[in-house]
Amino acid sequence: MSRIGKIARRTFLVGSATLVGGVAFGYFMYKRPVANPLLDDLAEDAAALTPYVKIDASGITLITPRADSGQGAYSVQAALIAEELDVTLEQIRVDPGMPSPAYYNTALSAEAAPFRSTDESFVASSARGVMDAMLKFMGLQITGGSTTVPDSFEKLRLAGAVARETLKAAAAQQSGVSVADLKTANGAVELPDGTTLSYVSLAPIAATLDPVNDVTLRDPATWRLVGKEMERIDIVAKSTGTQGYGIDFEIDGMVHASVRTNPRRGGNMVSYDASAAEAMRGVQKVVPITGGVAVVADNTWRAIQAVNAIEIEWGDAPYPSEMDGHWAALSDSFTQDALDTRKRDEGDVEAALEGADVIEAEYRAPYLAHAPLEPISATVRVTDARVDVWTGTQIPRFVQTNVAKITGYDADDVHVHVQVMGGSFGHRLEDRVVKEAAEIAMELRGTPVKLTYSREEDMTHNDTRQIAMARGRGAVRDGKVEAYDLGIAMPSVVASQMGRQGLPVPGPDLQIVAGAWEQPMSIPNYRVSGYRAPELAPITSWRAVGASTNGFFHDVFLDELIHAAGADPMEERMRLCWHDPSRKTLEAVAEMSGWGAPLPAGKGRGVAFCMSFGVPVAEVVEVTNTDSGIRIDKVWVAAEVGTVVDPVNFENIVQGGIVWALGHAMNAEVTYSDGMVDQMNYYDYEGMRMYQAPEIMVRGLENGDHVRGMGEPMVPPAAAALSNAIFAATGQRIREMPMNKFIDFV
Repeated sequence: MSRIGKIARRTFLVGSATLVGGVAFGYFMYKRPVANPLLDDLAEDAAALTPYVKIDASGITLITPRADSGQGAYSVQAALIAEELDVTLEQIRVDPGMPSPAYYNTALSAEAAPFRSTDESFVASSARGVMDAMLKFMGLQITGGSTTVPDSFEKLRLAGAVARETLKAAAAQQSGVSVADLKTANGAVELPDGTTLSYVSLAPIAATLDPVNDVTLRDPATWRLVGKEMERIDIVAKSTGTQGYGIDFEIDGMVHASVRTNPRRGGNMVSYDASAAEAMRGVQKVVPITGGVAVVADNTWRAIQAVNAIEIEWGDAPYPSEMDGHWAALSDSFTQDALDTRKRDEGDVEAALEGADVIEAEYRAPYLAHAPLEPISATVRVTDARVDVWTGTQIPRFVQTNVAKITGYDADDVHVHVQVMGGSFGHRLEDRVVKEAAEIAMELRGTPVKLTYSREEDMTHNDTRQIAMARGRGAVRDGKVEAYDLGIAMPSVVASQMGRQGLPVPGPDLQIVAGAWEQPMSIPNYRVSGYRAPELAPITSWRAVGASTNGFFHDVFLDELIHAAGADPMEERMRLCWHDPSRKTLEAVAEMSGWGAPLPAGKGRGVAFCMSFGVPVAEVVEVTNTDSGIRIDKVWVAAEVGTVVDPVNFENIVQGGIVWALGHAMNAEVTYSDGMVDQMNYYDYEGMRMYQAPEIMVRGLENGDHVRGMGEPMVPPAAAALSNAIFAATGQRIREMPMNKFIDFV
């Protein structure tokens, strides 16, 4: 029996519902299971035993609680259940489910525990277990941190297997045939004589049975879906423009709203005059909200035009009004008093640097917006009995709790209907739009209020990626890297983000050094320090969070030391790398790119490596130095993820992440003037253009012992590989993003 099958016998949730017409299956990892949310408000023709698979007269519904923002989360979760349930993806429908502690994220503990992902010691494993218990106690239902696949890989397959075996037991009871003589395929149980009993027909009997916990997961050699090329369940809708998103949601009687709050984030509203707005066509109501004002109208356009017509006097920002002040705050934070964490301190860096020819460099990374293509929106309806929220979100339980506080309703009476999202990149880990919609809806009880941000309002109030600065000192000897000392200063992402949820986060913030301190490099004298800068403009999780800046800092400085040593950039990284799966990514990308082969004049290749979210990723970027500027020609990526669940989606998500990362490294930043964001729309926050997109080759490796996610880990090394390639082609070392400040791109 598989290890997970043994876990199931100890911990599977056995329910007691016996309602004719349906059955639901799932499982929990702990002996004291959380209540099954599918039992609440259950229809008469359905029954629920556990939370992940529901079968009733209408068909088979798979609960996919990790939110989908375009990364294919619903599809991969459905495939994992369907693999063991013996159904095809065409036979099922998916539902994100409701906010519930039952759907807490079991994989977040790996990032929350203060240990390297390569640390498999008893202490590290115990700490992850403690963190997981804490997350379960909190019921932390979050999509993020590239955890959808790690969270789902075992538990959803087990849910499908338990459902399958319970349905076979139901068929045995109905037919009198031994379970051992039954098979399953295509949503039905097959009897020896060829008769088939559909899962739907067996659901009423299965509802009377205890789930069959003693199951064996299928041998990977027999997998029909996992590891095979699959067509995502949303591909037709997205290819034909029929996919519905949160912005498309409509309900009878709905009104529309738009808001303006202080563009100096955190400042107050001194006064306002809405007389002009109130006289405009379609305007129904002007509503003061926390920190600003809203207009309710008969359509979104009129609401936006009217709210922009309000004359408002704004208070000052609580952070430096100009960018010089932000950079100065970081520069002043490289002090012992501001030292937040030093998780990597090997050898004797100071002794190694004393008397050596010390190499020094400073690096900078700017604030960045998320800027998803789908406009940010939320619809809220408050009635006497309940509150309903329709929005795209990665944090449904936080949404539920916060709306309950605003409206005064019990959290159980706040119903969050999670919508498909047209992009997020971390944006939907915030819920400001929902809070404001709830405030407005309280003033129009009984009427659904759809709040939509204008692009300018979203850019102005987007909680950005952190601003960060790094300083490196190092030394080389005998053609090798001898000493490496990197200090990183940034405000705390976790404190800023969780502070808006009213959750204090004591202790160090490992995101300040994430993507730097945990690199599997064996440098004799090696130190990585994180310095906590004071709070500046509001910041939050942005794709790859701390590693999005630190992967650039760490690898570009390593590249500088390698070149100073006169070593080959690829060979020296391989020599330094002690972690076999990580070294294999370097070997793979070297083979893929033909590293070491002569290049024509004007061309250059740069390699970069970063381990983030437990995923080792190696990348090579090839550029050409043309008369008009740098052209990015090709990118090669090798990543170790343990198991590639969907090869097609894996390749696509990596390619998209590379375009995302390189586009931001080339062109994008958010800056402040007079305390307000300067960039208002895509025309002044430009990513990569289609004609600039390089050819991208991807290889997923399966040498590791753990299954990992790939939504973010390709991002951290991309900017570093680009900078290193530009140096190889031009001799110019770029240490700050966006790089178009120093070089043109074509």
